[in-house]
Amino acid sequence: MATTPDGGESIGGRGYNFKVVLLGEGCVGKTSLVVRYVEDVFNTKHVTTLQASFLNKKLSLAGRRVHLSIWDTAGQERFHALGPIYYRASNGAVLVYDVTDQDSFEKAKNWVKELRKMLGADICLTIVGNKIDLQKEQTVDTKLAEEYAASVGASHFHTSAKLNAGIEEMFLELCKRMLEQAQKEAEQRMAADFQAAASPRRNVVVVEDGEEALETSGRSACC
Repeated sequence: MATTPDGGESIGGRGYNFKVVLLGEGCVGKTSLVVRYVEDVFNTKHVTTLQASFLNKKLSLAGRRVHLSIWDTAGQERFHALGPIYYRASNGAVLVYDVTDQDSFEKAKNWVKELRKMLGADICLTIVGNKIDLQKEQTVDTKLAEEYAASVGASHFHTSAKLNAGIEEMFLELCKRMLEQAQKEAEQRMAADFQAAASPRRNVVVVEDGEEALETSGRSACC
């Protein structure tokens, strides 16, 4: 049975469990995004996330069943140190900023640096400019945001939890990349296992009873 990147078993060799973490400053709309995606609900009142919460989403992608565990983390500075606890072993990360708040975009860049430092290229990144329903108040330059995302190997999306815009597309694209990454890692493991099995055994010498075993380092027996 195949295994998923986080060590869990896949379903019949065709299912995958992926962990996705949402990171960003407080009030950028992380909770609204995930609740809209999973439950198709939008709450007009802001609810502050304390530490972290998670929701599950199941979908079918390219003939494979995908189970998402989406972790919504607190954006308050006092919870920043807890970040590694929640993004550890994540397959994907969504870095959210508010298009009307330039500082939230700069803080998203800091999360990108931390994730790349801790998890390397194994994690799929998506940078999201949320609240495009407030486009008239937008301060973050779209072109610069897209160029930055490309420079760090991340996708970039604009979303609005209020209008339910761009969210489905964003998560779908992230799932496709995580699936590709999982399949690539599985192929690499299979190739490594095949190579190990095909490699000749070394340093094994068969001797007759009573004879002294010789090392295979090139030394021969004395006359």
